[in-house]
Amino acid sequence: MRASYKAMTPFMTAAEADQMLRIAEARKVFRTYAEEALNEGIGESLPQRFDAAFNYIQHGIDGHGNTDEVRIAAQRTNYFRETYAYGNEIQAPGVEPFFTHPDLLNVAREVTGRPLVVPAIVYANILTPGQELAIHTDVPEFRGADRKRMPQWLLVTMLHSGLFDDYRIPIATCVSWFGANPGGAFAYFPEGPQGPRESMPAMHNTAILIDTDTVFHGVERVTPKGSFPEIDKGATLTYQGGDQWSLANLNGLEAARYSWSDLRYSISWKAYCFKDEAEKATWSDQSDDLTLDRILEVLEAALRSRGVLTTQRPDPTRFAQMLVNEFIRFPMAKAG
Repeated sequence: MRASYKAMTPFMTAAEADQMLRIAEARKVFRTYAEEALNEGIGESLPQRFDAAFNYIQHGIDGHGNTDEVRIAAQRTNYFRETYAYGNEIQAPGVEPFFTHPDLLNVAREVTGRPLVVPAIVYANILTPGQELAIHTDVPEFRGADRKRMPQWLLVTMLHSGLFDDYRIPIATCVSWFGANPGGAFAYFPEGPQGPRESMPAMHNTAILIDTDTVFHGVERVTPKGSFPEIDKGATLTYQGGDQWSLANLNGLEAARYSWSDLRYSISWKAYCFKDEAEKATWSDQSDDLTLDRILEVLEAALRSRGVLTTQRPDPTRFAQMLVNEFIRFPMAKAG
């Protein structure tokens, strides 16, 4: 079954689109996605999205394999992210009209078929020349389980397991693009992981609204510019004024300098979508929430019923890897 989605071209007025660039400049410093906290309680030694990272290192973005050394492959996907809004907290002044944009609310209702739409998150990603984003599905939310309380890979595993659908909060995601880099197309699998891969150019002031929690997607390589610099944890991308961005390493030394035309800049908007007030009330009053212990019990029972786990539960890191390997099936390159 083909996923429901809608492309918006153009997305905003020219003035509104220009304001999205100014917000990034005012934010000034973007830090790498790898800066997000590691897991606590389970899989502590693993990155938050080790599911997508390990698949990318082994198979690349097209499923045919990755020719980069592991270190370079990790740096290609270590893009820059800043949160602009989370819940009622506006962290980037000027993003308010985007957060509650009427077109987003209306299209979310149309695509999801759910009339009650509650804006939840706005964040921005910047990819530098030579970077790309591994094929993945986004981090979903469940009643009692979100990215502020649970490891991100665990939430993704929960969705792909199908064991927690009654607790899932449907989320509509709009990915929008601003700037002039001709590379970095949005790659996605609207017919599922076994279906064909499609792509949408990341053109200035365009957008797509789709359920990225269930549809595998990624970013094709941003147009390279010279040699690819090291982008390890601790790197920063800082706006210097005059259309100039500086990429610096952990020690603060400049490794590269870019203009807006070199960068792939996107803003993602996420909103909770409810079928009625009763469903929304169950979410807001937290009357039927999951706990970490309950989640792990359900997943462990499923592993045992499948014959994957026949002894005692392994150490947290091994258990995390076992869950991801069993429940998440990434798109693979087709033979021939």
